[in-house]
Amino acid sequence: MERDVVIIGGGPVGMGLAIDLATQGMSSIVVERHNDIQRIPKGQNLTPRTGEHFRRWGVSDAIRAASPIPHNYANGGMASYRTFVSDHYYDWFNRSKIKNYYAASHERLPQYETEAVLRERARAFDKITLMTGWSFDAFRQDETKVTATITQTHGDESQVLSSSFLVGCDGARSPVRSAAEITRTEDAHDQRMALLVFQSNELDEQLARYGQKIIYNAINPEMRGYWQFLGRVDLEGNWFFHAPVPSEATRENYDFQSLIDRAVGVPVNVEFTYVGFWDLRMSLADDYRKGRVFIAGDAAHSHPPYGGYGVNTGLEDARNLAWKLAATHAGWGGNNLLDSYTDERHPVFASTRDDFIMKSILEDRAFIEAHDPNQDAAAFAAAWEHRANGDDSMVTQYLPNYAGSPIVWGAPGARSGATGQHSFKATIGHHLAPVAMSDGGDFWDKLGSYFTLIELTGNSGGAAKFDAAATSRGIPLNILEIEDPGLQEAYDIEAILVRPDDFIAWSGSIEGADASQILDRAVGA
Repeated sequence: MERDVVIIGGGPVGMGLAIDLATQGMSSIVVERHNDIQRIPKGQNLTPRTGEHFRRWGVSDAIRAASPIPHNYANGGMASYRTFVSDHYYDWFNRSKIKNYYAASHERLPQYETEAVLRERARAFDKITLMTGWSFDAFRQDETKVTATITQTHGDESQVLSSSFLVGCDGARSPVRSAAEITRTEDAHDQRMALLVFQSNELDEQLARYGQKIIYNAINPEMRGYWQFLGRVDLEGNWFFHAPVPSEATRENYDFQSLIDRAVGVPVNVEFTYVGFWDLRMSLADDYRKGRVFIAGDAAHSHPPYGGYGVNTGLEDARNLAWKLAATHAGWGGNNLLDSYTDERHPVFASTRDDFIMKSILEDRAFIEAHDPNQDAAAFAAAWEHRANGDDSMVTQYLPNYAGSPIVWGAPGARSGATGQHSFKATIGHHLAPVAMSDGGDFWDKLGSYFTLIELTGNSGGAAKFDAAATSRGIPLNILEIEDPGLQEAYDIEAILVRPDDFIAWSGSIEGADASQILDRAVGA
């Protein structure tokens, strides 16, 4: 069997990549080792940026319909001290605070529901073939193609797949990454964690005192800064819970009912539907590419399920990689374009790990070591109040960007990462925030799947330069000439070159711009 791309792994990242490729005319085979979607409620907290991916892929309504929590239910969470039923608590992790900077809203639904929606959407594309019940075995590659061997997960049959590119979206233990001999750097914390899924109406009753909340984090001194993290699966009393447990804990020898009772602070009846374990570690591949083989999602980076960064980061990998594969396959991508996938995505996860996940663990650890209400109630209250009045930085300052990318015209010395301040200003290397036009219109859907030049001064001569340069290079370029003072004021610039993944490759005055040079860098020439 032969396709443009073979994707190993049919989770959200693999299916999202296949859909994105299909919108750009590329065929793919998605190989998934499981026959059925695994119904474990992970990857639930989806950002407004991920909502933009859904909008681009045409699944926004289906995602909304699949969510077991109504969209008008509050999105925020609560942080508390020691237990979930506590005298010390504050509102926490509300992603609706940044919704105005994106062309879609946050979503909340279990990963298995997201997978089901994406699989259904994939059926609309004849360029996507989904093979369930098959596992990756090995690959060979040369200068023009990759040949992958797959075998039945529960059988003896084998098949050989041929493609221009192979992408491993096959999880933290990625066989593709191992076969490609891509090394990774690990930060193991030597901490065993439990994932519990259960039903409890009593817990609903206990937490009703806090109003509408969907996630809860109890900062317990005994946990050394690691989270006791509780989340709603739905509004019918179904929950998931992550917490540290002893290294020797098993399903048979550990009292999980007592763990829940201690975390909540009062006894609650629960009915367990799933008990699992994972080791708390952070892992980052040293490269995301080996020739024509790539990795994305957990295969490239993995971390504790804190803040919902995992699936959101993986889906952004897919958006970043898809247009670069399509451009290279079509011949208008430059020699350096595929290398820019690692150049851009690697520092974003490194920053996510260091500036958000590790920072949260270390800050919580420092807080509980410095403050104890039983030792100095006044000092604890003051420090707790300071936390409560913070700016929810895990949400408001999480802004993945490619400011230091070699294929954007960023400021000298700029660095790519995951931190920043949300703004409507058109900043090179950053995501383009939506701004309403003076007539109330929305041009976001006009950006399409290729490069778009937004020209805001009515200078058609300047736009013509870009059109001619793009045509001579075979680069698909959509030109939007919008003479709108309001947009120009909000973006604080005259012209913006937007990439297929909605990030800004260049912005500035179109009058003296060297269109050829700008486009060459943007496509990695």
